[in-house]
Amino acid sequence: MERAMCFLSITYDYLCLMSSKTFQTKLLAIQDNLLNFAYLLTSSRDDAYDLLQDTTLKVLDNEDKYVDNVNFKGWVFTIMRNIFINNYRKMVRANTVVDTTDDLYHLSLPQNSGFETPEGALATKEIHAVLDSFEDDLRVPFSMHLAGYKYQEISDAVGLPLGTIKSRIFFARKRLQAELRDFR
Repeated sequence: MERAMCFLSITYDYLCLMSSKTFQTKLLAIQDNLLNFAYLLTSSRDDAYDLLQDTTLKVLDNEDKYVDNVNFKGWVFTIMRNIFINNYRKMVRANTVVDTTDDLYHLSLPQNSGFETPEGALATKEIHAVLDSFEDDLRVPFSMHLAGYKYQEISDAVGLPLGTIKSRIFFARKRLQAELRDFR
């Protein structure tokens, strides 16, 4: 009886080893297809290779969850798609900015504004001081443009033609660059 159990155990281990070899062979056979699909999802060669590697590891880790009568290729592609979606959601969550100011001022700032640093706050004050020195005909349209208003909205609010608004914003930008040329 004990000998029979040992034989069954050895046979089972051998079959598992064979099925594992078959599983790995199937996975290696579709690597090119997976890479193409990863490139379609990421549009970046390096990201596609990373996604392929993550998928391959996940598939190998979950080999025991694969059922033989299921489409292997579809199962692996679904795993890749889910990994991509989860990574995308993580990236979006990491880049989300929560503005805790009373007037939601930071939502209008570009994310790389440097406002959080003391140097950035000082630089912002200097830029605003130069802007405040502009005449109203340049300062108002430029400030509205910085606040996120579209050209047409500025034109309607100020009561000037669209071309005039565009040129005043252009001249304000040029003047700001000239006065802050040593700022960098």
